[in-house]
Amino acid sequence: MTDLALDLAVYRYEHTAALLDGSVDIAGVDATWHTAPVVTDLFQAMVQGSYDVAELGLTYSLRTWDTGESPFLALPIFPNRNFRHSAIFVNADSGITKPEDLAGKTIGEFALYGHDAGVWPKGILSDEYGVTPDQCRWVIGGTDHPIPSFDWIPQPVPDGVDVRHAAEGQTLAGLLESGEIDALISVDVPEALVSGASSSKIRRLFGDYESVERDYFRRTGIFPPMHLVAIRRELVGQPGLVEAVYAAFAKAKDLAAAQYLKGALKQQMASMMPWISQLFAENRRLMSDDWWPYGVAKNRVAIDTFLRYHHEQGLSRTRLTCEDLFVPELLTS
Repeated sequence: MTDLALDLAVYRYEHTAALLDGSVDIAGVDATWHTAPVVTDLFQAMVQGSYDVAELGLTYSLRTWDTGESPFLALPIFPNRNFRHSAIFVNADSGITKPEDLAGKTIGEFALYGHDAGVWPKGILSDEYGVTPDQCRWVIGGTDHPIPSFDWIPQPVPDGVDVRHAAEGQTLAGLLESGEIDALISVDVPEALVSGASSSKIRRLFGDYESVERDYFRRTGIFPPMHLVAIRRELVGQPGLVEAVYAAFAKAKDLAAAQYLKGALKQQMASMMPWISQLFAENRRLMSDDWWPYGVAKNRVAIDTFLRYHHEQGLSRTRLTCEDLFVPELLTS
């Protein structure tokens, strides 16, 4: 029998590298793999019909549901996840010393009103600190490089929320440095903060963000997913296909995780990062050996939370469920 020819796309992470280099195959699939230097280029190509299966940001996937029946269903594969208290930056002269001080302020947000790394912190700010998006003013743009509006995806803005796009040539980091905005929520860390520029006025809202994020995980069990893997709806009926794609992604991820376990025997000598052995040991104690889980069961609380945030923030007309989002064949995964 001839294998099914499919175009698939994913960013090159350590846990997807085995797919892209051909070390892991998808049973029954003649796979042509694609990647890109910027992950949102993959999102745009998937939305515009270039791929059969591809990584897609959670909010990008959910926004397609408000244009009629979404052309996609999701596989419970989460190639990108990150804690996001560390994604909130403030101007040191803004008077913002605690989360509650964000109320009434002007805040920049990367790329979209409600990008994946923005939905999570805005939801957390609302749940835990009482700061809701309608209490702030929002400016959308690029962090260190100007970017145009993403006109290839719906960009809903709820009533009562003040949102505008940065002017041509402006960057959010520049606006934050100058004090034209008070804070920034962004997947990208401003270059001035990474470089350690002594003159920069940019700092994180949560200075000891690691401790805050570890406490968040202890309390909630949530390691926030940012992206999932989407499949074109018309392919879901292909016998065994979604199970085979899921199995291949899981195998590639497990191979990458196994390298950390193997590396622990040799003090992680393949890495240039000092004290990574101690970090790995701390993470295993907190998060177990399955610290990057796929499947619905281990991610249901996190996904349900994101779906609630997306609806509460006016980005989804209806509050979707895991049963709406994921392919039926993998709901018990």
